[in-house]
Amino acid sequence: MPTKQARVEVAKVGKVVGLQGELKLHLLSDFEEQFVKGATFHLSDRRTLTIEHYNPNRGLVKFEGYNVREDAAVLTNAKLFTSQEESRENCDLKEGEYFWFDMIGAEVVEEGVVLGIIDDIERITTMDYLLIKTDATLISQKLSKRFYIPYIKEVYIDHFDLENKKLYTKDARLLLEAS
Repeated sequence: MPTKQARVEVAKVGKVVGLQGELKLHLLSDFEEQFVKGATFHLSDRRTLTIEHYNPNRGLVKFEGYNVREDAAVLTNAKLFTSQEESRENCDLKEGEYFWFDMIGAEVVEEGVVLGIIDDIERITTMDYLLIKTDATLISQKLSKRFYIPYIKEVYIDHFDLENKKLYTKDARLLLEAS
């Protein structure tokens, strides 16, 4: 099982559907292609689950060894994890796309000024928001300790430098000053 630091939560198991052990699957990942027959995921209690089949149209999954409703019901509300390494291996990123775990902890820079560090990323409806922990220098200027930047490339995001773990922004300081 991946170490706690290297774990990536990718889905949450919902309620049982039908009598054959199928469960609703709520994806927490943009990479649906990783949910295929034979794919394995880890639970927080160190158990491993293997997908027997996944129906993306209905959002249903069946795990090997959970063949009846009563057996599958014990998995309701379980969180599925994979490792960062498995994510890199099983998920295809397009040009300019990054894993959340690569961005968290990155410095946020605008016009040479460090605004803060990406503390978390939250998805609200269909939009991703970067939760920024404001730099101490700016906090001392009576600015907010935390603020959000909507992940909208055309508006707030200039580019992300993965190698140096820096996100370059435009107009994000206005968000900080308004919060």
